[in-house]
Amino acid sequence: MSERKPVRHLLGLSGGKDSAALAIYMRDKVPEMEYFFTDTGAELPETLAFVDLLEDLLGKEIVRLNSSKGFDHYLKLHANYLPSAQQRWCTINLKLKPFEQFVGEDEIISYVGIRADEPHREGYISTKPNIKTRFPFREDGLVRDDIIRILEESGIGLPKYYNWRSRSGCYFCFYQRKIEWVGLYESHPDLFEKAKEFEKFDEKTGKRYTWSQGESLDELISRKDEIKQKFSIENKKKNQNNLMNVLLDDDDDDGEACLICMK
Repeated sequence: MSERKPVRHLLGLSGGKDSAALAIYMRDKVPEMEYFFTDTGAELPETLAFVDLLEDLLGKEIVRLNSSKGFDHYLKLHANYLPSAQQRWCTINLKLKPFEQFVGEDEIISYVGIRADEPHREGYISTKPNIKTRFPFREDGLVRDDIIRILEESGIGLPKYYNWRSRSGCYFCFYQRKIEWVGLYESHPDLFEKAKEFEKFDEKTGKRYTWSQGESLDELISRKDEIKQKFSIENKKKNQNNLMNVLLDDDDDDGEACLICMK
């Protein structure tokens, strides 16, 4: 009779502040924790650099998971139609499937960085009976200020993309706001150009498939000064004069965002 395998404790890192803070918070509480990062092949350079720093801080390997097929492969399978909030095939194929393959049939406790000040969020909850989910920040009453404190006291700080973006995820993520597309254009013009190449015009139907709702990236960037001015006015209404603080405030607003990618 074979011995029962021990329960595995897993913590997925997105390259974002909450999952990073949770890894630091749980490091000594669960020494057997396994850390993993699912690399879609379309990550921001700042995200990859932050994960490397976090691995050094934790003193333990962060296992890199990858889909056997990249984004381009799944894009072709979906007739070159871009993913959207309604059709999140990118999340399923590039994030969730690699995670579930990594888990297999093992009994798992998965730790997720949803905070106590995010009562509307649920996160990725597997339907597989062998995966149980815990939310330590919610259980212990930790909120955003606690997460910032954990990162600052650890010495790692915040990921650098917070200078122009509110969350991690692929460089072409459709959840980006227009000001964040401007940030991509100014911070990584090469990636902005690559994102443009995925946009599509269907001559048969006359429909356009664009990353940003209502306009192509070319159209969006042609009015970048207007977008920046509007964003600046909104910041003043919030009594904020620091772009990073504004983006950090806004990261709680989108309850539909892909949590396994962006926390």
